[in-house]
Amino acid sequence: MPARNKDQEQEVLTWISDVLGEPLPNGAYEDVLRDGVILCKLANKLAPGSVKKIQERGTNFQLMENIQRFQAAIKKYGVPEEEIFQTADLFERRNIPQVTLCLYALGRITQKHPEFTGPQLGPKMADKNERTFTEEQLRAHNAELNLQMGFNKGASQSGHGGFGNTRHM
Repeated sequence: MPARNKDQEQEVLTWISDVLGEPLPNGAYEDVLRDGVILCKLANKLAPGSVKKIQERGTNFQLMENIQRFQAAIKKYGVPEEEIFQTADLFERRNIPQVTLCLYALGRITQKHPEFTGPQLGPKMADKNERTFTEEQLRAHNAELNLQMGFNKGASQSGHGGFGNTRHM
């Protein structure tokens, strides 16, 4: 399990607070996020109406539903499934670094949403850098590839004797 990075956690909290436009409650990183309420508010700020119901307080099961609603909302928003943390990672504090990674991924994805003009989290995503090649350039490239593959000048495995034979002891 990756080690926790307090600076990144602080950066995530600052970002969430900036996006929501309100200070977050005081407390440890995982405790502030644990009930999923802030995460749901964040999802709704990024994609209004993406989380219909937020349980402000309730049983563990109800609070875990907040986390699941957040996960569903950010998946729809474009965060790749493999970057989304598991509910237990946060709720049972099993893998807090994964929660941080997921929130960084979410921060990164906001850059693909022109409607989001809020604060950025993490490095700026590279813009698509399309390159166009002429037919001639592509053909020249194909010729190079064939040379790179190397030749084996008539080498074969004949005389290798090891295939299909039993091994004599």
